[in-house]
Amino acid sequence: MAVTHLMDINSYLALHKDQPMPEIASKLERGLSLSQATAINMIDMVGIGPFITIPAIVAAMKGPQCVFAWLLGALLAFMDGSVWAELGAKWPMAGGSYVFLQRVYGEGKFGKMMSFLLVWQTIVQAPLVVASAAIGFSQYLNYLINLNEIQQKMVSGGLVILVTILLYRNIKSIGKISILLSIITVGTFVWLIGSGFMHFNPHMAFSFGSGAFSLSGIFWVGLGQASLQSVYSYLGYYNVCHLGGEIIKPEVNIPRSIFISVGGIALIYILMQIVVSGNMPWQQTANSHFIVSTYFENIYGPLAGKIATVLVLLIAASSLFAVMLGYSRIPYAAAVDGNFFKAFAATHPRKHFPYVSLLVLGGLGFAFSLLFKLTNVIKAILAMRILVQFVGQSVGVIYWHWRKPNDERPYKMKFYPLPAVIGIIIWLFIFCVSPPGYILGALCYISIGVAVYWLVMVPGKRKRELRAEKS
Repeated sequence: MAVTHLMDINSYLALHKDQPMPEIASKLERGLSLSQATAINMIDMVGIGPFITIPAIVAAMKGPQCVFAWLLGALLAFMDGSVWAELGAKWPMAGGSYVFLQRVYGEGKFGKMMSFLLVWQTIVQAPLVVASAAIGFSQYLNYLINLNEIQQKMVSGGLVILVTILLYRNIKSIGKISILLSIITVGTFVWLIGSGFMHFNPHMAFSFGSGAFSLSGIFWVGLGQASLQSVYSYLGYYNVCHLGGEIIKPEVNIPRSIFISVGGIALIYILMQIVVSGNMPWQQTANSHFIVSTYFENIYGPLAGKIATVLVLLIAASSLFAVMLGYSRIPYAAAVDGNFFKAFAATHPRKHFPYVSLLVLGGLGFAFSLLFKLTNVIKAILAMRILVQFVGQSVGVIYWHWRKPNDERPYKMKFYPLPAVIGIIIWLFIFCVSPPGYILGALCYISIGVAVYWLVMVPGKRKRELRAEKS
C-alpha cells in the first residue's frame, strides 16, 4: 500500500488517539490530493443541473430577478458547507454523513438510527441522483439527434453502464480523470460567460418588472420554487466527505476543497445567469429546452450551438462519474460498521475500492433511469434528503458542540453556530414550499425507515449478539 496512505493513517491515529481506529479508514487508499478532491466536487456540483434548471428558475421568478435564487442557493451551500467542513475534518472516513450522524448524536441507539436512516434513504436517493444525470444527458442529446422515448431510455441506461465501467479502477487513476473532466467543465463556462459579456445588453439583463420585488406570498413561493431548482444545481459540494477515507491530509484538504468548489461554482452560476439574461429575453429563456445550445446559437450560429451541446453532454457525464464515486462509499461504510448487508463491505483485492457497492448503485441507477422522468426525480431527491441528512446534520453539529464542547476540532466553522442555524432555516423553507406530494412521500419513507430500524434492525442485532455470546 502507498506510503502516503500509511502516513495518513498514523496522522489520523495521532489526531484521534482517544478513539479506536475504524476499519473503514484502513481499507481504502488515501490517494486524492486537494486539486483532485476539488475537481471531483466541482464536476459533481455542475453536471447537467444548471443547463436544465435555468429555464425553470427564470419561469418561477418571471424575470432577471431570478439571480436571487442563485444567491440563496450559494448562501445555503456556504452555510451547509461549513457544517460538512467541520465534520469532514474531524471524521475523514468513507461514508460521510453515515459516520457524522452516528458520531454527533452518539453511538447509542438514536445515533445508530440516524445513520441507518441515512443509508435507508441513500439506497433510493443515490440511484435517483444517478438517474437524474443520465436522464438529463439523454434529453439534452435531442438537440443533436431526434430520439424517441425508448431511444432516450437506451442512452440514459447505456451512460450509467459506461460510467460504472470507468469507475471500476484505483482511486489514483480516478483522481487523474477528474482533473481532465474539471478542465472541460470550467473551460465551457469560461466560453459561455466570456461570449455573453461580449454581446451583453444591460437593459435586458436588469429590466425588472414593476412587481419584481413585492414581498408578497407569490414572491416567496416563486423564490422557493426557484431555489428548489438552484439548490439542486449546487448539490455536490460535500462529495469530498463521502471520500474522506481516500483524501490526503483530510483535516486540511476537506474544508479547503468544499469552500473552493462552492465559491468557484457560485461565481460561475451567478455570472452565467446574468449573461444569459443580458443576451436572451427572459420569456425565451423560460421556454427553452436547450438553454445553453440556444444561447450560443443566438450569438454565433448553429455550429456553435452544436459544439456547446457536446460540451454540456461531457459535463453531464462527468457529474455522473463524480456522483457514483461518492455515493458508492456510503453503503460500504455502513456494511463495514455492521449496519448494512455484509457484502457491501467488500473491497477490490488489487484496486482497493468498494466494488460491490459501486455495482449495486450502478444497477439501481440504470433501472431508475429507465423508469422515471427528470422533473419528478429532481423534486424527490431534495425532499428525501432535507430532513435526515441536511437538517439532521446541522442540528447534530450544534448538539455535538453542546454535548462535547472540549472535543478537538481540526476545523471549526466560522461564526459558530450561525452557519448551521441559517442552513437549517433555509433548508426547512425549501422543504415547506416543495410540492405537497413530495413532502408527504418523504415523511412516509422516513417513518417506514424508523419502523424498520426499531422492529427489524435492533432485534436482529440483539439476536446476533446473543448467538455470539453463546458461541
